[in-house]
Amino acid sequence: MARVQVVILAAGKGTRMRSAQPKVLQLLAGKPLLHHVLHTAQQVADQEPVHLVVGHGAELLQASLGSVPGLVFHYQEPQRGTGDALRCALPGLAKEGRVLVLYGDVPLLQAQTLQAFLQHVPDDCVGLCSGELPDPSGYGRILRQEDGTVAGIQEERDCSPREREIREVNLGILVLPANRLENWLGALAPNNSQGEYYLTDLVSLAAQDGIKTIAYRLADPREALGVNDAEQLSQAERLLQARQIRTLQQAGLRCADPARVDLRGSLEFGPDCYLEPNVILEGRIELGARVRIGAGAILRDACIGNDVEILPYSLLEGCKIDHGARIGPFARIRPGSEIGANAHVGNFVETKKLRLGAGSKANHLSYLGDAEIGAQVNIGAGVITCNYDGVEKHKTEIGDGVFVGSDTQLVAPVRVGAGATIGAGSTITRDVPAGGLTLSRSPQKSIPHWHGPRQANKG
Repeated sequence: MARVQVVILAAGKGTRMRSAQPKVLQLLAGKPLLHHVLHTAQQVADQEPVHLVVGHGAELLQASLGSVPGLVFHYQEPQRGTGDALRCALPGLAKEGRVLVLYGDVPLLQAQTLQAFLQHVPDDCVGLCSGELPDPSGYGRILRQEDGTVAGIQEERDCSPREREIREVNLGILVLPANRLENWLGALAPNNSQGEYYLTDLVSLAAQDGIKTIAYRLADPREALGVNDAEQLSQAERLLQARQIRTLQQAGLRCADPARVDLRGSLEFGPDCYLEPNVILEGRIELGARVRIGAGAILRDACIGNDVEILPYSLLEGCKIDHGARIGPFARIRPGSEIGANAHVGNFVETKKLRLGAGSKANHLSYLGDAEIGAQVNIGAGVITCNYDGVEKHKTEIGDGVFVGSDTQLVAPVRVGAGATIGAGSTITRDVPAGGLTLSRSPQKSIPHWHGPRQANKG
């Protein structure tokens, strides 16, 4: 197969999206639309650079993709149609091999589909992807000659009533002989209702030069669906999520309801993992074996060990959970937290930059930030590490085997020695020695014959 150069057209404004953000930077499964297209393009282009034609929002697109190696930017200003956009990329393209044209708002195409397309089309022919749609509205219709070969493509706005009845549509993806492009693009004319240069007119120009156009009908035309507005973006999200979850299930992931699990990043998992409904996985997620994630839980850039149970409606981000631990329900594990083996972090407990030792427990209503807590420690309900003095953060250190009573405030920086007990309701401002009982508490008083404030007699 001849050399393939990939050009992605991404210069349009996308006014139907009604967003200040360029359309191709709208998020799909946690990544911009354009990033999905670029990932596919790089697989097809192999070691070739990928060419990107930008226009509206060019600075934002460059900022989003600035670190991507092997990407060549071309600029279209003003935006005068897809044919003009490809012409803007001509100076950077070699004249041998073929040019594959993709679109920054068509994110669902898979590399294996494009590879099959390229193999189907001879190197010296024009190739296009087509599909039959129940409702072809919005798409250019494939016009065929009597022998079945492609005669041309008619954009819907220029179709006659008879042409509008055609259900086979152009899905936009083209492959073209590189050595013909300069002449064909130079011959384009804006003879249409939009006054634009249509890339689809290359099909008729090829026919004039005796070059055949081969239509490759996609088995699933939804792969080539474009995203033009918020509704179509939602449709693409559901299609992509279904594809991702289906692949994960085939690899052994168990889901109570696959339609209600969202993956917005990457997932690695061991055997016998189970996800309840409405779980959201973002960024890079690693699950060990036999992990169970409860309903409504959100994980973001988290590493989870074997036999961990994450109870419903917990939020874990930027953290590491060791084997056998139990989190939640309604727990928030913030970045920098490391929860040790068989430890428990319970309902309405928030952690930040916490190292919680093996077998330790904080089961209720606590905030533990900037703290290092040893093994087999019990943190009572309502315990707070007061880590911020208004200017700087300070650390709390608690040794192994400590018991911290409920409603205790640990005013950092402070250290609690191993085996110590802190009585409930204490405010700890100095280091606590190992062993023994430490408490800070005012004497309890009872005042007899006490009457609280009473409403004045209005009679």
